[in-house]
Amino acid sequence: MSFKWIDHVVIAVKDMDQAISTYRDKLGLKLRGINNAPELGIKQAHFDLGDGRFIELAEPLGPETAVGRSIERRGEGIHILAVAVENMEKTKEEYESKGIQLIADGDQVFLHPKSTNGVLIQLIERPS
Repeated sequence: MSFKWIDHVVIAVKDMDQAISTYRDKLGLKLRGINNAPELGIKQAHFDLGDGRFIELAEPLGPETAVGRSIERRGEGIHILAVAVENMEKTKEEYESKGIQLIADGDQVFLHPKSTNGVLIQLIERPS
């Protein structure tokens, strides 16, 4: 199994307004929308990259959230690299057989940063 493409990137930010200004006004990306996701503990902003791909900014709704803890430990920056895979079950089996630690959160599957040089990788099933 291999990654098909980068689906999206989640960037942890401290100040959503400042970050939106950077990505929209300075980098020229098209802002899709902004919303609160209390179930994830974040405020989100999405920027369109075309072909369904996007950059997501994530501002924590509190210091006890996953993004809040990440910013406290590592500062702002890439929080999640989400990659497309052909078949989720086969991919999970393969990675587990190779000793990659998986994190399952509901329907979401992540590769633990301890297994991937400090990067939290999310697997997204995108069949051909």
